[in-house]
Amino acid sequence: MIVLDYKDRRPIYEQIIEKLEELMLLGILKENDPLPSVRSLAMDLSINPNTIQRAYAELERRGCIYSIKGKGSFVAENSTMKENRKKELLIQVSEIIDEAIRLGISGQELKQMVEIQYQAAEKLTGGGET
Repeated sequence: MIVLDYKDRRPIYEQIIEKLEELMLLGILKENDPLPSVRSLAMDLSINPNTIQRAYAELERRGCIYSIKGKGSFVAENSTMKENRKKELLIQVSEIIDEAIRLGISGQELKQMVEIQYQAAEKLTGGGET
């Protein structure tokens, strides 16, 4: 479920947050699904439980998960998380387009690249929206 990269310069808890958010956005972890307990995930990843606790606390602060005392942590309703991620992504795309214009890349070249990427992604996923 989660694979850590010990060569990554980011702290382990940030990697855990990123991986769990990705699993939620992809729908692998669905709304109200239970997350592994702090202790079991720490054992699975061979890391300190405090690191998992820190990641879970940050995810809860962001509204990605919620906790029920004595029962554990669960995936929160994530449409807000998806909308926020879409906004961030669209800002990044806008910045990339601005840079492409400055570098003299034509709109046609950008459109072709987008089409190629979407076609490749559709082949991998077996369909989807364009």
